[in-house]
Amino acid sequence: MCPARAADVSGAACLEAPTSSIIKAMASHDYHFTTHWRAPGSVADVYELLSQPSELPRWWPSVYLAVEELAAGDPDGRGRELRLLTKGWLPYRLRWCFRVTEVDPPSGFALVAWGDFVGEGRWRFQQDGPEVAITYDWRIRAEKPLLRRLSWLLRPLFAANHRWAMAQGQSSLLREIDRRRSLRRREARDAGSSGVS
Repeated sequence: MCPARAADVSGAACLEAPTSSIIKAMASHDYHFTTHWRAPGSVADVYELLSQPSELPRWWPSVYLAVEELAAGDPDGRGRELRLLTKGWLPYRLRWCFRVTEVDPPSGFALVAWGDFVGEGRWRFQQDGPEVAITYDWRIRAEKPLLRRLSWLLRPLFAANHRWAMAQGQSSLLREIDRRRSLRRREARDAGSSGVS
């Protein structure tokens, strides 16, 4: 469980997880983003990648600076809690936590977030021939003082920052899928050549 006021990976605090009533009211610092990606492979491959948040700093380093697991949750990942330090191309960092609230392997999962923003996210994966259609629905309220105070003025810039981060994510995901495929091919080739006399 993410403790109230626990120091995060950068020393700042993550507040306790929000209740759903907190995120239902609309305000000028509320944001709703829906991102669509396509990637080669299977929903199982994509689910495996995106449901392992501790790996995000390795393959999505332009956005995910640090991830710390606070609670493992159930064997399927439900209840897992993490603390994150993220950034976009704007000169600020976001400190936040999330808890996995729903899992539906390999079709997706949902989370609730709190810290510099409060809200809910849902990843959905659908097989479409040789590709996976990926949708991320992200409904958040900015709580970081800078974002909260300036959303009325800089909302388009903050939204562009999110779009940049997600574009980095799609590029990073495609590179990671390619890296994993190359590794599997190399392992298969090595296994085949080691069995030949």
